[in-house]
Amino acid sequence: MLPDMGLGDVIRLRKPHPCGATDWVVVRIGADIGLKCLGCGRRILLPRRELARRMKGYVSKGQPPSSEGS
Repeated sequence: MLPDMGLGDVIRLRKPHPCGATDWVVVRIGADIGLKCLGCGRRILLPRRELARRMKGYVSKGQPPSSEGS
């Protein structure tokens, strides 16, 4: 099943990044998911299916967008 995620979610991948970090923050949602490494700041794009295969779990969920100012 494809993961349901939002901007700002922090996820953990199965294999560590070469910098040693395993936690990533979601910075882009679309056909590809944009991730930013919390260790070194490197940005990558992964297709949703690839991310679902590599993902171990959630560390924390991001804040939902507020509806103020509408």
